[in-house]
Amino acid sequence: MEKQLKKIARKIFRSKAWKASSQWLRGTRQYNIAAKEHAESAAPGAQVLAYFGDTQAKLYQLRQWIPVLEELNETVPTAIFLRRPSAIKAVEEMTNLPIVYRGSFDRMISYYEEHKPKLFLYVNNGRSNFQTLSYAPAVHVHINHGESDKLSMVSNQAKAYDAVFTAGPAALRRHRRALIDFDESKLISVGRPQLDLDYEDELPASQLRTIMYAPTWQGENDNNSYTSIDCYGPQIVEAALATEGTRLIYKPHPRVAGAQQPDMKAGHQRILELIEAANADGGEHLILKEGNILAMFSDVDLMITDISSVGLDFLYLKADSPMLLTDRRTNRKQLTDESPIASAVPVIDADTVDSLPEMIADALANGGDKDARAQARALYFGDYGVGESRVAFIETVQKLIAEREEKLKNFDVQPTAAEAADETADETES
Repeated sequence: MEKQLKKIARKIFRSKAWKASSQWLRGTRQYNIAAKEHAESAAPGAQVLAYFGDTQAKLYQLRQWIPVLEELNETVPTAIFLRRPSAIKAVEEMTNLPIVYRGSFDRMISYYEEHKPKLFLYVNNGRSNFQTLSYAPAVHVHINHGESDKLSMVSNQAKAYDAVFTAGPAALRRHRRALIDFDESKLISVGRPQLDLDYEDELPASQLRTIMYAPTWQGENDNNSYTSIDCYGPQIVEAALATEGTRLIYKPHPRVAGAQQPDMKAGHQRILELIEAANADGGEHLILKEGNILAMFSDVDLMITDISSVGLDFLYLKADSPMLLTDRRTNRKQLTDESPIASAVPVIDADTVDSLPEMIADALANGGDKDARAQARALYFGDYGVGESRVAFIETVQKLIAEREEKLKNFDVQPTAAEAADETADETES
């Protein structure tokens, strides 16, 4: 009887009906439909492909580049190249740029060899990037998805790309400290072109002064965790809510809401409760889990954030405005050594967190050390003024394409040699 039941169960689980029902229950059926619809998608003539090999969950890494890519497309034909079905519909909602999808390695390489893209842009170090790197004729450029002092900003994988676009001198310092036998000529400073775009203000108008608390997520491991949510978050929010004549904007990293660590979940939940309670008493505070944070900066009078790209982006766009930076490790020497911005702004750690009300009041009243912030801005972004990075980015892309085209004139391009069986992206999502 038991054997017969197992046989029946195996038959059910292997049936097309069960697989379809399982996909529907997991919400993946729509992704697989999208994959089939885009199986032959193409962008003939696209010279630049912005490569994104990850799932929808990491699309925040690509999203901030979309306006820049759209502007690049006006000069150099550009498309988005995807490998995972869950990203297709989401990217279609972001942009009108052409989208190409190829799940398997073989079909991806066949597309490259047929359409001959000239340059690839990579917004992360996803493992499937290195399948595309096997296509030798094109220029491969890592552009990352932000500028920060996190450990994840520098990877030994940088050695694999033809060029690595950076924001300024601090990135060179970062690579020198982290990598051995790295060819520094790969580093090309272009500033932060994502910040040079005109955004419509996303915050509602208010007569109150605006404090933004924009914590990062917990990272992949303890060494790469810079979040303050689980250690200082509720205290930061309590102090901000208690500051007269202000409103608080809580704008956590997109991955905070999905955190599974008990301390992170508890800290985030407590913050939400505090803000909801304050609004019930007539406050005008906002919890923003979506939206373009760059389009909110113009209305922010004080930024409170962790070691992440948010603080540096705010420094670039609003160096005249005060900022408070958190340090979950309470190690000032290490912090200032690894993150020079910490020398230019007050730091919230275990030794200072109880003084938060005074720190916030002083920052709003006196504006902090503007000269120190100006020096920090120069360290991170060089001499680029607002608006100049965008031009530098486009001109550098054009230059790299032209240089590679010249080299290819006297080069016998060989067929792509790589093992298709190695780590291919799935054609479908399970």
